[in-house]
Amino acid sequence: MKIHAEALLFDNDGTLVSSLASVNRCWTRWAHEYGITAEDFAAIELHGRPAVEIAADLLPADLVPEALARIEQLEVEDVPGGVVPLPGTLELLASLPAERWAVVTSATRRLAAARLDEVGIRPKTMICADDVDRGKPDPEPYLLAARELGVDPARCVVFEDAPAGLQAGRAAGMTTVALATTHRAGELDADLVVADLSALSVLVADKGMEISVRG
Repeated sequence: MKIHAEALLFDNDGTLVSSLASVNRCWTRWAHEYGITAEDFAAIELHGRPAVEIAADLLPADLVPEALARIEQLEVEDVPGGVVPLPGTLELLASLPAERWAVVTSATRRLAAARLDEVGIRPKTMICADDVDRGKPDPEPYLLAARELGVDPARCVVFEDAPAGLQAGRAAGMTTVALATTHRAGELDADLVVADLSALSVLVADKGMEISVRG
């Protein structure tokens, strides 16, 4: 299978990098501080959604700003040693022109920048939770990224590991590639499902890119 595109849009956590151990540590501590149980977490969608929406689902509205600042602080402090690039990430990004790809993440800009910098990834274009009114699974983050890159959404390919992000990409009218890094392949609805970015190669040409699965 070959996919043609003019721009590539990457989720961060679970797609480019793994911060799962850090996330578990920080959210467990946060939940303990705010009296949130495992049953409370199990009742809502977590992965791929902005922290502000998760906090709003779990806490009274007047506590959300304070709780959001707290989880951001915990996660930023936990970045050193808590983030690693996923297989194929650094090699694939190094092969791409900076103006043809973007990171589109549900994390805040402060947290996303810290995690990416930890593994040496410095995108020219990055859309974060701070930049949008509606996070994934709404298409707004991906549509904004396409606009920033000056590319028709139909000519963009989204790389995601979470159902919420894949739903956002589909709603934006983009081709979707799912990475089975945090969910089983059968749980992911996408145009293409692969294990991780190491399964893919990208051929860059003057007028676009061709994505294919390595033989």
